[in-house]
Amino acid sequence: MRTSNTIRTRGTARAAAAIVAGALALSLTACGGDDDGDEDKSGGTDKATESTVTLPELDGESLQVAAVWTGAEQKNFKAVLAEFEKRTGAKVTFVPAQDPIINFLGSKVAGGAPPDVAMLPQPGAIKQAVDKGWAKPLGAEAVKELSENYSQGWQDIGKVGGKQYGVYYKAANKSLIWYNTQVFENAGASEPKTWDELLTAAQTVYDSGVTPFSVGGADGWTLTDWFENVYLSQAGPEKYDQLAAHEIKWTDPSVKEALTTLAQIWGKKDYIAGGAKGALQTEFPASVTQTFTGGDQPKAGMVYEGDFVQVNIGETKAKVGTDAKVFPFPAVGGDAPVVSGGDAAVILKDSEAAQALATFLASPDAATIQAKLGGYLSPNKSVDASAYPNDVQRKMAQALIAAGDDFRFDMSDQAPQAFGGTPGKGEWKALQDFLKNPKDIAGTQAKLEADASAAYGD
Repeated sequence: MRTSNTIRTRGTARAAAAIVAGALALSLTACGGDDDGDEDKSGGTDKATESTVTLPELDGESLQVAAVWTGAEQKNFKAVLAEFEKRTGAKVTFVPAQDPIINFLGSKVAGGAPPDVAMLPQPGAIKQAVDKGWAKPLGAEAVKELSENYSQGWQDIGKVGGKQYGVYYKAANKSLIWYNTQVFENAGASEPKTWDELLTAAQTVYDSGVTPFSVGGADGWTLTDWFENVYLSQAGPEKYDQLAAHEIKWTDPSVKEALTTLAQIWGKKDYIAGGAKGALQTEFPASVTQTFTGGDQPKAGMVYEGDFVQVNIGETKAKVGTDAKVFPFPAVGGDAPVVSGGDAAVILKDSEAAQALATFLASPDAATIQAKLGGYLSPNKSVDASAYPNDVQRKMAQALIAAGDDFRFDMSDQAPQAFGGTPGKGEWKALQDFLKNPKDIAGTQAKLEADASAAYGD
């Protein structure tokens, strides 16, 4: 089995889980309608961002930055790039990329026109970019910003072979379940802390006449996230690290146990909006919006996904903290899971301008701009919590920073992209097939192991 590049986080997820649970419990009592970011305590999006980092003059220089972000996420990131342009005089063009981004970048490299910087959503993709000779190491200024503003854990997952290649600009708390407050109140359901309590809440919502869960099964990554939270809590951090590194096989009994647990929800067609067929035709944004539209009769009462769900809730009339609330992913085993994800800036064309942009993205200046716009979390510990536009977001940001290195990074993002990050292939496809037929646990395990072995080169 090949050695994992994943960070070996110190301690266990227990402390982080307690922090997240406590923070979110507090956040649910807060008023959450201030998503436009213009209230005084958020720092105000109309105020100039204080400069903490020195950038060179880059008049006449141009850069291309590629990312798979769309919609509000892309718009908000462009505001960050605009500030970089303002400070340096450089011209920055955002290049929309497609998943899997490694394939997209490969076509650009082959054509002799790679972007200067790419935002890579997986540590596995960073390693692939390094192995292919595309990625360039970060310079001293960017490394200095990282060392000052990031915990060691977030620095380490951007390293390959001991060299720093990635700036983790954006993070995600991927251990959250969002719910329609009115649905829960009408049903008399309460926030669960354990998996059994989640099943009870689901039945209570179902008995009230509303389908419990919305699942964006058309996007395979949502299904891997479901699995990872169940697996981390049930099998524990050590097994999680081993499976992430493919040091144990997907035919391991621990995987069978996690899939069996998932089937308690995925195997009940009446528990999922549209049933398995409908879920597999539902993309992630729609899985969110259909949970918070429709008045007393939305298509579902709950939707699982990370903090970034707020961006999609913002496309409805629901207000985060009042109409839409959130609880930590319930404990399946002894501890609730804490799974993180993120996007790292990686330089593909080394230049003063590209290094300057990486340095800027590693500073609190860049993250503060996007924090004020909502739907975003930064692993940068120098970003003041007051920059976030509502109490829910502030609490999640504080929990992320307080967790330090005590988290586990998204397992599929650590895998080679052919297995963990390609539509219609590998883990995404295997779990989509499992959602369609949750009784086929052994077949799902066999398919996962065959695809993993091929991707890891075992």
